[in-house]
Amino acid sequence: MSFTEEIRERLMGVSVATLATALYKRGLRNQVLQDVRPVAAKGRNMVGPAFTLRYIPAREDRNTLAVFRDPNHPQRQAIEQCPAGHVMVMDSRKDPRAASSGDILITRLMVRGGAGVVTDGGFRDAGTIAGLDIPAYHNRPSSPTNLTLHEAIEINGPIGCGDVAVFPGDVIVGDYDSVIVIPAEIAEEVSAEAVEMTAYEDFVVEQVKGGATIIGLYPATKEENLAKFETWRKENNR
Repeated sequence: MSFTEEIRERLMGVSVATLATALYKRGLRNQVLQDVRPVAAKGRNMVGPAFTLRYIPAREDRNTLAVFRDPNHPQRQAIEQCPAGHVMVMDSRKDPRAASSGDILITRLMVRGGAGVVTDGGFRDAGTIAGLDIPAYHNRPSSPTNLTLHEAIEINGPIGCGDVAVFPGDVIVGDYDSVIVIPAEIAEEVSAEAVEMTAYEDFVVEQVKGGATIIGLYPATKEENLAKFETWRKENNR
């Protein structure tokens, strides 16, 4: 199923934790990127189909500064080819010792309408990237140029990022905590279920703050709690 604006809208309002549970119910246990975190909180989720870039270890004879003069350099081309509304996901082999990208390229991605950017490596100019109006996730700040350790080699093929397989078109969601990968073919059903789960979780939080026990409430094993939830939904237009 293709990615739709309805799917995007649903996923803008749910947490990565809730999505992780929805995917776990479907047997998918390894969808949250490890050691990847937001450069800065943006007050909104990052949501979009994956557009990928793969790095391999750099070799000195192939990765001098002169390679950036090539208009077809894969890193530069990936920034220019990433479709609006997509999330660029970079496979940097979990190595943040050299940057996956910097503020100029991320600014270009933002201006072109990118929905976000993710690497399991690091970003240089992280303080500047933190101030941009685009969600960005990495392992940690990293000042050395990517050429020091990384060679951009393939655009929009299958990659591994943060120990998770990412295929072009998979749906990427990031929140204040982390980033998760939803297989494209189940994004519609997972997003719909996550909205329902979020509504019940919001109800539970309200009940617990009011003094209710979690036994029989979370998970809902008492019919009376389900009845209360339905009343709460109607009253709160959820």
